[in-house]
Amino acid sequence: MTKPVLSDPIALRIPEDMLKDIETIAKATDRSRSWVIVRALKYYLMEEGNDVLQTLKGEEQIRNGETVDFEEFMRELTSSPRDDAA
Repeated sequence: MTKPVLSDPIALRIPEDMLKDIETIAKATDRSRSWVIVRALKYYLMEEGNDVLQTLKGEEQIRNGETVDFEEFMRELTSSPRDDAA
């Protein structure tokens, strides 16, 4: 497995109780604080962050005219399937 390309270090201020939990998890799993934080960010980006990214992508598609007429979509959705077995 290839190693990810890392950014320059960043500074981050978080609540002390959250840092305590991060340190406890890091120690219990024999990982670094950075590893725990990156893993948490990955989960955020897969869920809530992905929702934001998908919304932005949809807005861009609308701006670019990449849309489908609702009535046309519903007609296609409810039309009987064609027999393509021939």
